[in-house]
Amino acid sequence: MNERTTAMQQYLIAELSARLEQLQAAAVRYDSGELTQLRQAIETGPATGLAVATARAISLANSFCWQSLACGDVPAFARQAEIAADLRLFGVCAHLLGDA
Repeated sequence: MNERTTAMQQYLIAELSARLEQLQAAAVRYDSGELTQLRQAIETGPATGLAVATARAISLANSFCWQSLACGDVPAFARQAEIAADLRLFGVCAHLLGDA
């Protein structure tokens, strides 16, 4: 693996971790610690797991959105939905997810 590939992987890890941190802050009421575990796995695991981690993060964000709606917490829903959309766009642009 060359320096450029390693730098790219580190960049993707950092960007995904930052987005998960945002989601954690927006989902304090609903997160059972799974985001913390996911962030740790991303930051310490191999870069080959980023696609799966991104998909899992989007799934968690979706779940948090539904929970916020069920509680009538529209501001939390709006923030979580914004983060979920950003996660998906990041995943697609980073070629971690399909574009469909």
